Amino acid sequence: MKHFIELPKIPHVEMPSRSTKAKHETSEPSPTGTTSEKIAYYLKRVDEALQGGGEKRIAAQHEKGKYTARERIDKLLDPGTFVETGQFLVHKGIGLMKGKPELDGDGVVTGYGRINGRLVYVYSQDFTILGGSLGNAHARKIVDIYKRALKNGAPVIGFNDSGGARIQEGVDALAGYGDIFFSNVNASGVIPQISVIVGPSAGGAVYSPALTDFIIMTEDTSHMFITGPSVVEEVMGEKTSFDELGGAGVHAFKTGVAQFAGRDEDDSIELVRNLLQFIPSNNLEDPPIIDPTDDKARTSDRLDEIIPDDSNTPYDMKEIIHEIFDHGQFMEVFEHWGKNIIIGFARLNGVSVGIVANQPKILAGALDIDASIKGGKFIRFCDAFNIPIISLVDVPGFLPGLQQEHGGIIRNGAKLLYAYCEATVPKITVITRKAYGGAYIVMGSKHLATDYNFAWPTAEIAVMGAGGAVKILHGRKLNAMEDDDEKNAEIDKLTTEYKEQFYSPFTAAKLGHIDEIIMPSETRPRIIEALWPLLTKRESRMKRKHGNMPL
Repeated sequence: MKHFIELPKIPHVEMPSRSTKAKHETSEPSPTGTTSEKIAYYLKRVDEALQGGGEKRIAAQHEKGKYTARERIDKLLDPGTFVETGQFLVHKGIGLMKGKPELDGDGVVTGYGRINGRLVYVYSQDFTILGGSLGNAHARKIVDIYKRALKNGAPVIGFNDSGGARIQEGVDALAGYGDIFFSNVNASGVIPQISVIVGPSAGGAVYSPALTDFIIMTEDTSHMFITGPSVVEEVMGEKTSFDELGGAGVHAFKTGVAQFAGRDEDDSIELVRNLLQFIPSNNLEDPPIIDPTDDKARTSDRLDEIIPDDSNTPYDMKEIIHEIFDHGQFMEVFEHWGKNIIIGFARLNGVSVGIVANQPKILAGALDIDASIKGGKFIRFCDAFNIPIISLVDVPGFLPGLQQEHGGIIRNGAKLLYAYCEATVPKITVITRKAYGGAYIVMGSKHLATDYNFAWPTAEIAVMGAGGAVKILHGRKLNAMEDDDEKNAEIDKLTTEYKEQFYSPFTAAKLGHIDEIIMPSETRPRIIEALWPLLTKRESRMKRKHGNMPL
């Protein structure tokens, strides 16, 4: 049962522009004078609030290649739909802020509007006012936006451009951060949360974005770090720059903090709008479905020839994705990090789906620490917001080595396993080639309550690769053979026998671990037919407060 009311699809009412350039300028503005004076005073205050930190600071913002807080909101939302909240809220005047000028809005613009007709809530930190620093009133405005968004079941989008906690307010500023963090966690899995980093985000400020579902960083202008370059040099003796320490490239390519990196602010904003096309407004809604314009019966001869004859030869899994899904369109998430696994959104006969796929071009598609974390986080998001999961499998196992073992591949690999087991949304898996050992189980196997499991005739489903298996099973016999030619011939014979007995997908199908073996060219229509009855799937699990996943 839905508790959130779906907004009717009606044309929006464009909000009137408010400016002092109006007819109420007949007398001196006053908050306590005549009606005309009160209105003039109101319009004067509105104009002052709209100017933020003033023309000089706005010019400085533009010189850095950055938009102002209000310009960002205007570019994000449908024209004329923004409704502002808390415009006149000011700081408490405590600590070192006592006696300081009261600045309307306290360095953050908050409100709501529409994106492609859908309700969204937004906050945008204003660097022109006290460097966008977060004081208690600033935090209260953001928390208020979260409360409204939760009540009405709509996403929250935040533009982060802040110098961090407002030191002048002391612990009251820190209290504000705590209130925001609690709001982030309270909203997690209930409404989508998207953070757009368009400037500095340092210290405690980084943890609010880290608690949200998606982080979009902007190249050249955005930075995220716990401690800045000067502190790093002073404490650790390491010289570094803002970009080297926490730029968009670092977090999109190396750390996995940012799912997306926009070329500039316009690109970052466009990423938000595109992302919202694939996800629902809250956890009680189904993901957006559009009228399909691609033939649901479309087949692809390319898929029949894409798998190389040599099972150790790589190919590009993205080619398969583009052949299967509507019009070949795919919005990749974490494109530059953990590249041995591919995740992202696409449509299948108009239905929004999440894709999890191994990438044989990178590390042969083996699962490592980064890939496990990346895949697990994405699966949990899809499950929280009712988005079906399509898995495309070509995995030789978990990546071996000291670095992986000492880095915690057991604990981190279990995150991906946990996410697949936990997910109750429709789950469909297609094995294209290798599916070996524990990685076969983890990647959406039938044993993890996946709804439909397909395999191509090229699938190899086994405990391990044939070469390694033969050495283990027949090692003593082979070691006793002195003639190399004889030994190699025996290895070839045993390898062929092992493949015939264990590799074939028909073996798994006989045991009920595979639902169907299908022609690769028919993958699109077969997945579509498997998906549509699952769109009404209901699966309940044992009641509990929450599981204890291997964090």
